[in-house]
Amino acid sequence: MFKKPKPPPFLKLSHHIHTNPTRPTKSLSLLADRCTSMSELKQVQAQMVVTGRLANDNFAFSRLIAFSALSARGDPHYAHLLFISTTNPNSFMWNTIIRARADGPDPLSAVRFYIDMRRLSPDPPGKHTFPFVLKACARARTECPQIHAQVLRFGFHSDSHVANGLILCYTRRARVVDARRVFDELLERDLIVWTSMVCGYAQNSLSMEALELFHRMVSIGLDPNRPVLASVLSSCAKLGGLEFGEKIHAFIEERGIEVGVILGTALVDMYVKNGVIPTARDLFRVMEHRNVTTWNAMICGLASHGHAEEALALFHELERGDEAEPNDVTYVGVLSACRHAGWVDVGRAIYQSMRVHKIEHCTCMVDLLGRCGRVEEAERVVEEMGWEEADMVVLGTLLDACKVHRNAEVAERVVRRMLEVDPCNHGVFVVLSNMYAEAGRWEDVARLRKAMRDTGATKIPGWSSVNGDR
Repeated sequence: MFKKPKPPPFLKLSHHIHTNPTRPTKSLSLLADRCTSMSELKQVQAQMVVTGRLANDNFAFSRLIAFSALSARGDPHYAHLLFISTTNPNSFMWNTIIRARADGPDPLSAVRFYIDMRRLSPDPPGKHTFPFVLKACARARTECPQIHAQVLRFGFHSDSHVANGLILCYTRRARVVDARRVFDELLERDLIVWTSMVCGYAQNSLSMEALELFHRMVSIGLDPNRPVLASVLSSCAKLGGLEFGEKIHAFIEERGIEVGVILGTALVDMYVKNGVIPTARDLFRVMEHRNVTTWNAMICGLASHGHAEEALALFHELERGDEAEPNDVTYVGVLSACRHAGWVDVGRAIYQSMRVHKIEHCTCMVDLLGRCGRVEEAERVVEEMGWEEADMVVLGTLLDACKVHRNAEVAERVVRRMLEVDPCNHGVFVVLSNMYAEAGRWEDVARLRKAMRDTGATKIPGWSSVNGDR
């Protein structure tokens, strides 16, 4: 005999409520909490309508909005419809919609919704409101002093969760001084706040400040977590702080801290940027999981330290595997390896295999061709990208190649474009004038100097390898 399967908890409770319509609303709230799909949620909503509880059971209705807005199986648009159908939404409902929008594709809408809350709700914002509003500001990269003023007005500046939101918001906007002021004014700082401040320094390339704060954090007995350790290792990589980075590595091993993708990548990056290739290589190989950032750290590090063959081999290994897909940074790394090794054909093949060429890839290719004397081909790379897209970096790289290989014709076109981008860049006149002088093109030198006088450009004395004039 087969046993009759038990109904799911939601259906069982739903049947109980349907057959006992006079039971307290607590059961309906419990049912709302047990929703696992939008279909079940709409059943609860229908029962609330039938039993006349839609208008007076804010708690159950709050659970419906929360599921719709925040659950992976929810529907944010339906959550909004539920919200606007509420006569008197409570602060939980307002906060739920703000939270959902702060995590959604349009975080700025969370800020606008907060403004609506201040205008329409009789309830003041609370400590559960501001962290999500500030998160929205950070994600949308909008200024947060106005929200900070609201935090001060309602007295939540000493709440660690709110303060953490302020620190994240300010550091995302590179306003690290403001973030540090919030940090210093906190009477009690938890691990999360310390983590945000250390990471904020590291993300804004203030590596010394990140290391100094990390020292303070450890000295008061706080155990750093993986985000802090990864940020500190990043600072060690940028500063060349191998000795301190090795101490962090030892600390990780002594404490038995699990080295996941982020921390493992930070270790690889720290060692490879400090030139300790064998250790970086060993760490890279023993990592159980690696993402494209891990591969990029190794490929770019090998390229910058002259290990072009290994960088190229690793790039091909990445292409053949299914662990990750090469991205823009990967191609910059492998093209840099080709540039350092002078591998024109290999670099050209990789460049042509790319679906999209960014300005950084174009610069690498121009530099590779220019170093090998293929100035006209380097110019064609810029032409294919479009002269109007070329920035001063790629134009300067091409002009350097013209200067080294004495190609005045291409240099003239490059200088013309550089002056269109930056009319005040009179230094390019000097470069071109010197190239004319080296070639004995004195009429062109005179013409260019007249043009410089007409435009009000000043110049340092030119020189010529023909007569040695200064």
